[in-house]
Amino acid sequence: MDTKHVVKISVREIIESVLKSGDLSSEYMGSSKAVEGTKAHREIQKARPVEYVSEVPITYSIDLSNIYIEVSGRIDGIYKYEDRTIIDEIKSTSLSLEYIEEDFNLLHWAQAKCYAYIYADQNGLENIEVQLTYVNRETQKNKTFIKEFTFIELGEFFFNILNKYMDWIGRVSDWADLRDASIEKMEFPFSTYRNGQRELAVGVYKTIKTSRKLFVQAPTGIGKTLATTFPGLKSLGEGHVSKIFYLTAKTITRTVVENAFENLRDKGLKLKTLTITAKEKICFKEGKCKPETCQYAAGYFDRIDDAVADIFRFDNFNFDRIQEYAKKHMVCPFEYSLEISLWADCIICDYNYAFDPRVYLKRFFQSGKMDFLFLVDEAHNLVDRAREMFSAELLKTEFLSLKRKVKKELPEIYEILNRINSFFIELRKKCEDIDENFFAQSEPLKELNTLARKFIDRCDSYFESRRKCDFHEEILDLYFKGVSFIRISEFYNERYITYVEKHSNDIKVRLFCIDPSYLLGEAMKRGKSAVLFSATLTPLDYFSYILGGDREDYKIRIPSPFPQGNLGLLLADNISTRYKNRDLSYSKVATAIYSVAKSKKGNYIAYFPSYKYMNDVLERFVGLNSGFDIIFQTPNMGEAEKEVFLGSFISDRDNTLVGFAVMGGMFGEGIDLVGDRLSGAIIVGVGLPQVCIERDILRQYFQDKNDMGFEYAYIYPGMNKVLQAAGRVIRTENDRGVVLLIDERFSNYNYRELFPDEWSHVKKVRDSKAIEKEVSDFWDNN
Repeated sequence: MDTKHVVKISVREIIESVLKSGDLSSEYMGSSKAVEGTKAHREIQKARPVEYVSEVPITYSIDLSNIYIEVSGRIDGIYKYEDRTIIDEIKSTSLSLEYIEEDFNLLHWAQAKCYAYIYADQNGLENIEVQLTYVNRETQKNKTFIKEFTFIELGEFFFNILNKYMDWIGRVSDWADLRDASIEKMEFPFSTYRNGQRELAVGVYKTIKTSRKLFVQAPTGIGKTLATTFPGLKSLGEGHVSKIFYLTAKTITRTVVENAFENLRDKGLKLKTLTITAKEKICFKEGKCKPETCQYAAGYFDRIDDAVADIFRFDNFNFDRIQEYAKKHMVCPFEYSLEISLWADCIICDYNYAFDPRVYLKRFFQSGKMDFLFLVDEAHNLVDRAREMFSAELLKTEFLSLKRKVKKELPEIYEILNRINSFFIELRKKCEDIDENFFAQSEPLKELNTLARKFIDRCDSYFESRRKCDFHEEILDLYFKGVSFIRISEFYNERYITYVEKHSNDIKVRLFCIDPSYLLGEAMKRGKSAVLFSATLTPLDYFSYILGGDREDYKIRIPSPFPQGNLGLLLADNISTRYKNRDLSYSKVATAIYSVAKSKKGNYIAYFPSYKYMNDVLERFVGLNSGFDIIFQTPNMGEAEKEVFLGSFISDRDNTLVGFAVMGGMFGEGIDLVGDRLSGAIIVGVGLPQVCIERDILRQYFQDKNDMGFEYAYIYPGMNKVLQAAGRVIRTENDRGVVLLIDERFSNYNYRELFPDEWSHVKKVRDSKAIEKEVSDFWDNN
């Protein structure tokens, strides 16, 4: 095996790692620079003379005994005169240029000097000049500083920086050799593959080698986690990918993945895994990184290198360990985890960190590397999550509230807030004229975008002046919302719609991403390959399209590995749960639930399309005086309440338990009640999302696009919730249980065609006696 380790890193990453010092602050980090900075760069570059060359990529390679280092970067511009060469580094700012002097930011000089050394080395230059250009984003005026350096001076500076980085790189390289050797020896941890598991593992490996995407529908029980991670690890050890991102929306899924890697480590695997926890959950100070009030933020950059070096001796960087070592070294635990991510082999995190344009891990995805593997678990959840990632909104009340507070102290911000508020008032009048409190259009509101950009620029100037007002936090909060809105507006295309909605005295403007397929596909190009899997990617063609797939990508459907007879599947299609008929269904549904639960002592969950429907049926069910133990889900349950609910489902209960829950909620998927902990599920309705503005927008858009409007907006999301709820019953090959589907629509073709193949034995039941008989017969035979 070739033991030479390849390290790819950008000039900027090296500079920030070696030279950054001082405090950590989330107060203001120039978040709008990504929105306006590129435009400011382009304007400056366009105005340069013909001798000027823009956006020049550079690489510098260092070949050592066991490490090959590739340093990369992109020079903003180069003046190429006959007698002189000037490297131009452009930085945008909202600060008045009169406050910027030559040594305004030493990291800017350091980055430009490294670029200059690499360019001089590759072009045989003995002397070269370095120019820093600062451009004010609002006025477009610029200010330049220029210095001349000899090649020798720049070389000494460059290698001094690089040598400080090399000790750490050597340690990381040694680890990579150890990791790759362990992966080469790694064998599948079980003597045999489960049905479908080997097929999936082979498909994943092929997908990675060919740099494609793979969409997988595979039922619970075949071992999807291992079938995807095992070939992923093999690909990591063979150098096909440099890092694995295991992406999921559920905390419980992250725990499952952590345990899977721990089991492999017990068998000899050397692998460093990191679980990134949301800032609000891991932070010691409620997410406010103020060095003046948070000891973990003050001096953060002075301590972070020692903190990372200390924890690096472990292989599992989970929540508890990160908090422990963050306290030991007095560093922010969230930022600490992000720093550790640079050196982890596998990162377990939420979808946002890979795909959301506002929060994705830019330290990876803006460095030019493309050799990452995305393993996307429970991928059915990514559809609505992606729509939310690529959408944004602004509310009138927030601008009005801030406007009233800044009037005396910040007149420039007040002026633009007043204009934005006036614009919202005009939108409100339009809503009232239409008399529907709502209107939509395919084009963005360009005037609002212009006003929002001006608001951002005024806030930039305020922040960079280092002033602090009593309402500073409100300015910061609305500033970030404005930045988010403008950032999303940069993606606006024919797959978007702008809608304006009036709520009481408030007005909402929303940029709604109807079809996230294109943007998700582009986001996945940040990696080499992606595998998206779930037990309920039904129909597979729909999910492969909406999740960014193309014709060259692969699809696999794995059948259930469990005997069909393990599940008693019944259908009560004589009961209508349509909204207009619900008042007539409450007693019938309560009786059907009772009939299932009385047939065998055990644990049951009844799933409903809404809390109101659930509570109305619950009231009737209690009136039946069944003698059963009853628990029910409530809105906004915390983790402790959730654990109490799930903890009630125990084997060998003295009394039958019936739980009432909402489809698509915290108990509708992602829970494992194995064996006798769950005897059956009653699914009330076809799970259709509630009718709302956005659902109707989706329906109309896809109806115009492919005549599948109702399917895309309602049927597919609804049946996905049905299949997830039903999937709670059979989790292992030893499980037995019943599922009762209640709704006349389950007999309609549009719904029946979405039934999995293993549901072909469904039996219709017309009344409570038939339910009791079929359920009793099932248990007698099992």
